[in-house]
Amino acid sequence: MPYGEKTEEQLIEFADKIFRFFELKKVKAVVMACNTTSAVTYEKLKNNYDFKIYPIIQSVSGILARMPVNKLGIFATPATIKSGVYSQEIHKINKNMQVFGLDCPQWVKIVESRGENKPENIDIIKSNLSLMLANKPDKIVLGCTHYPFLLPVLDKIAPKELFIDPADYFAEFIKNDLIKNDLIKEDLTPASEIFYVSSSPENFKKAGSIFYQINDLPRLVDLDA
Repeated sequence: MPYGEKTEEQLIEFADKIFRFFELKKVKAVVMACNTTSAVTYEKLKNNYDFKIYPIIQSVSGILARMPVNKLGIFATPATIKSGVYSQEIHKINKNMQVFGLDCPQWVKIVESRGENKPENIDIIKSNLSLMLANKPDKIVLGCTHYPFLLPVLDKIAPKELFIDPADYFAEFIKNDLIKNDLIKEDLTPASEIFYVSSSPENFKKAGSIFYQINDLPRLVDLDA
């Protein structure tokens, strides 16, 4: 951690190991919820496995491209912005939309440390937002799973409706596609959930509680085994 500062070679290696682990678990689909890995690794790895992969950027870009906006801002990690994938995918459908990307390398650490209310971190967030607002975007995509947790700070500086959490569109896209491909679970029996981590289960459970209630300690797995 954090993924957004890793090299392309590192990200591909990590993603491939994770996908191989999922193969052993005989999954039917994998959600690539991380914008960084979606941007950097999906095209290079997508045909290497026997399950369906849902990458967040490629899945939601069509929806973003059809929005009635002329200027779209993208806040994301350095790796995602460097890849240019948001712009590339959007321009496949809407060549006229102007897309402005800005990397925010400190935002993930701010969220994971729960330091969004510290004055020095508020200054960082304000500085990034000011740079983006200079482009006069109609909407701004929070292009990292962590960034929506900074909305309480962001919406004190700019209107909340300016910001887009792509996860909302992503979840709907996945649901509809599973139905379309006859992969949706039909019965309504409660699902089980297991979390796996490659290190520090205790730290993951603590940090993960920002997003979701994790009841059991995640299982430690050696991806190099």
